Formats: sequence, structure tokens, C-alpha cells
Amino acid sequence: MKRWLAIAPLLVLALLAVLFVARLRSGKDTQYVPTATVGRAMPDATLPALADGAPVRLSSQARPATLVNFFASWCAPCIQEAPTLMALKAQGVRIVGVAWKDDPEQTKAMLAKYGNPYATVLVDRPGNTGLDFGVTGVPETYVIGAGGRILTKEALPLTAASAERLLEAADNAR
Repeated sequence: MKRWLAIAPLLVLALLAVLFVARLRSGKDTQYVPTATVGRAMPDATLPALADGAPVRLSSQARPATLVNFFASWCAPCIQEAPTLMALKAQGVRIVGVAWKDDPEQTKAMLAKYGNPYATVLVDRPGNTGLDFGVTGVPETYVIGAGGRILTKEALPLTAASAERLLEAADNAR
């Protein structure tokens, strides 16, 4: 009996390793990105503005063809996408930033260092609005269409190619 108790954890570990390798080799997409809120009305939250803390209704900022970008200063991929966001701003794209689970002073320092591509920056320190949007991690960018509907989302750092796809969706929203 004692021998069995000594071997059991090793057998369980071996079984888990086999299941893990089988899943990797199955060919299924392991980069699943939930899109449950796509096609629905965006959550209408009131958040403090980064600039002065005044309450701002998110729906008043997100018009059709607006991008809503959830980001954080502690997020390395958010810094990686900063040049793409700045390029979008230079093209006249309206972007509303939501600092997700971030310290406002750190957010201000990040924007001072890497540029501020946002028409408005709101603070979602507890992260509840992000969760209502379906945010699973930052950065995530949503395209808002007519009636405040979420048309699509990008759950990775924006690149020139992914930004182009979002712009196409935004153009269709006009």
C-alpha cells in the first residue's frame, strides 16, 4: 500500500503531461479570444476622467466609428502598441482610452513618456467597466458603431495590419 501511495502522484503527473501534449498537438486554436459582447450595446458606465477626476459617461465619448482602448501603464504590450495608436490619432481616428486597473499617476507618466493618442482618458481603477466590456486582459481595443454597438474587438497589441482591420470596421460604422 505504501508503494502505491508513493507512485500515485507520479502517475497523475504523467497523465496530465500526456493530456497537455495531446491538446497542443490537436491543431485546435489555443488563442481563443472571447467575443461575447461583440454585436451588443457597449456598457454605459460613468468613470472619472484622468485629467481632473470629473465623472464622464463613456457613452457620451464613444460616437460611431470610435475606438475604445483599454490599457495600463504596467502592461508591456500596451507600450508596444503606443506608436500604432499615435499613428491612428495622426490619421484623425477618435480613440477613447480607459486606464484599466491602473494607478492614475502611473497612467499620466506613461502617456507623458509614450504619447497620448486619446481624445479622452477615463480611469477604471477597479476594472469593473472592463469586465462589463468583456476585457480579459490589456490591451484590448473595441470599435463602437451606431447606437453604441460593439462592432469588433482586437485583444492583442495593435499593429499596422490589425489597426487597418479596425479602421475598416470603423468606416463601415459611419
